[in-house]
Amino acid sequence: MILNVRVSPKASRNLVKKERNVYKVYLTKPAQDGLANGQLVDLLANYLGAKKYQIKIIKGFKGRNKLIEFNE
Repeated sequence: MILNVRVSPKASRNLVKKERNVYKVYLTKPAQDGLANGQLVDLLANYLGAKKYQIKIIKGFKGRNKLIEFNE
């Protein structure tokens, strides 16, 4: 399954919201050295009830809009 994700780093709290077909994810980590991407994978795994290895960023490593592959 492919998920469209919009990320907001350096937010005041961690939060995952689903709006229509886009997941909005708020992260407390900054977008440097892959910190936000790592936290994104952790949060999505928790939200979807999956393991971290089942979630992979396939597009948008350095941007706010990302495509995430979720293998159930």
